[in-house]
Amino acid sequence: MAQALHRAGDNPRLGFTLAMATVLLWGFLSLALKLLLVGGMDAYTITWYRLATSALVLGVFQARRRRLPSVRQLGVKSWALLAAALLGLVGNYVLFAVALDYVPPATAQLVIQLAPILFLLGALAIFRESFSRPQWAGLGVLVAGLLLFFNDRLSALVRLSGTEAVGVAIVVVAAMVWSAYALAQKQLLVALSSVNILLLIYIGATVVLLPLASPRQVAGLGGFELGLLVFGVFNTLAAYGCFAEALEHWEASRVSAVISLTPLVTILAVYGILAVWPTVDIGVHLDALGTVGALLIVAGSMMTALGKRARQVEPVCLE
Repeated sequence: MAQALHRAGDNPRLGFTLAMATVLLWGFLSLALKLLLVGGMDAYTITWYRLATSALVLGVFQARRRRLPSVRQLGVKSWALLAAALLGLVGNYVLFAVALDYVPPATAQLVIQLAPILFLLGALAIFRESFSRPQWAGLGVLVAGLLLFFNDRLSALVRLSGTEAVGVAIVVVAAMVWSAYALAQKQLLVALSSVNILLLIYIGATVVLLPLASPRQVAGLGGFELGLLVFGVFNTLAAYGCFAEALEHWEASRVSAVISLTPLVTILAVYGILAVWPTVDIGVHLDALGTVGALLIVAGSMMTALGKRARQVEPVCLE
């Protein structure tokens, strides 16, 4: 039986607000993860705590609302999409955290921007979302802005060797599996609410990661590191909740354009940390071209996200 493709609701203002909330939360996340890794936790354990706690909180929340997912209603295709989303999200969480052992947060945020671009292209191809000429121009401005924003790092990336090359390769794979997760979740909205999709993913991820995690590591954390872990858990709940709801109310291609602003938040957060903790080396500076690039990223994201939509292509079904 054919399965209709998910169509976003007509509430762009809410979708934009939720997408911007996602940007702010993700912008600070890489810094928190980097500091946690320096503090002695490994990537698998950090990810396990984030997902296990999120599963518990969402499970209690949905149980109290009497809205727990009814898995009996899911067909084979929905289970396959759920498995793809689970593997994609777990892979992204773990790979991105592992990569931060090899590259600074700013470099990781540069490379991970492949994820929303891949998601955007996938949304255009699979969900038949349409772009007007101003939106395509906005996408071009966004890509040009990214290149300028990281102009001093691009040449270094081409010449990367050793551990940095490994880190960049890991982030590239993390971006690819994240885009697969996002596209799978978008289609799963046909069968499940965004909250229940995340709940099932978090439960499955908790089980999958348990053999690789060392939960007792939390006993050796200081107050600062424990606070970072709590922030990571909150970030998981809030950021992916906002992202999932943004997909419910707005087109995936526009959501992906807005979340391309995430590196700007990361860079600003780095400067904020350096202002109060100048001895920390987390590898970022912004030159004149980078400043121009930052402005172009903002302009391009807004053009792509808010530009007038082209005529909608007729929907197709997934056979």
